[in-house]
Amino acid sequence: MTDIEFGLDTFGGVTHDAEGNPVPHPQVVRDLIEEAVLADGLGLDFFGLGEHHRPDFAVSSPEVVLSAIAARTERIRLGSAVTVLSSDDPVRVFERFSTLDAVSNGRAEIVAGRGSFIESFPLFGFDLRQYEELFEERLDLLSQLLKEEPVTWQGNTRAALENQRVFPTTANGLRTWVGVGGSPDSVVRTARYNFGLFLAIIGGPAARFAPYIDLFERAQDQFGVERKPVAVHSPGLVAESDEKARALTYDGWLAMRTRMGKERGWAPPAVGDFEREIESGALYIGSPETVARKIVATLNTLRVNRFDFKYDQSMITHQTMLDSIGLYGEKVVPMVKDMLG
Repeated sequence: MTDIEFGLDTFGGVTHDAEGNPVPHPQVVRDLIEEAVLADGLGLDFFGLGEHHRPDFAVSSPEVVLSAIAARTERIRLGSAVTVLSSDDPVRVFERFSTLDAVSNGRAEIVAGRGSFIESFPLFGFDLRQYEELFEERLDLLSQLLKEEPVTWQGNTRAALENQRVFPTTANGLRTWVGVGGSPDSVVRTARYNFGLFLAIIGGPAARFAPYIDLFERAQDQFGVERKPVAVHSPGLVAESDEKARALTYDGWLAMRTRMGKERGWAPPAVGDFEREIESGALYIGSPETVARKIVATLNTLRVNRFDFKYDQSMITHQTMLDSIGLYGEKVVPMVKDMLG
């Protein structure tokens, strides 16, 4: 338990200024860099940046922003959260991340996934009817490219490769994960390709994901591959008190849930949903002690190697997120380590 890593993730959501107005995308990107620099100074282990192609998020090219972060940090590992592999090209993904790995002196990680939204499919000319095939083929090709040896590959969704290498090469390879939301098939696929498992726990109790970790371990053993790490990712915010943390996040949480519900056909949020997700679900919102105790409960329930705190929330300021990051690094993580110790 003492070897568990602690990271931060952000989707690059548009923040608000002190008057409640949305901050322009260019400033959000610059603020993200400052947040990552703070995380590095606090000694945190990982900073993950999501890819989106919609107006409420500012980052569509995580690797570019991560390269800027790499130039201003020293030790924190840098990766995506996630790279939408289904609508990308695995060759270009490898090239971008191997370049980031060079810029950061070996600190780059790939977290590949399907993504939470579908805007990238029409944007880049992909057919949603090939949703499964696109991801399967691209994950297969990426797994071969990561060996950094000549690749011969053929599929239905991309031009074939014959004895082809890609560059730049890396010094020690690229640590790679697959982001999974809770599909057993996805867990088994991740084991088959021998990637790390990156579980997005964004609703409900953490305990419901324990069977997926069991499945991942059994599948790795059955495939005869090396055991790879497991990371979990959950949203939250830390403030001086539970009351302040809830007050800062409730309006944004309600607006986001309502908006996502309309897009995806979910039922509207019910009275008490916010509080239930904090008390027994996937929201890590509260004072440093409250958040630390909840993280400890998760780590005692799930066999994981890293806990990533998704610190960006809707309708809050950049300063609020800086304050939350500071409390997470200075108080929450040390408390968690003491409790686990």
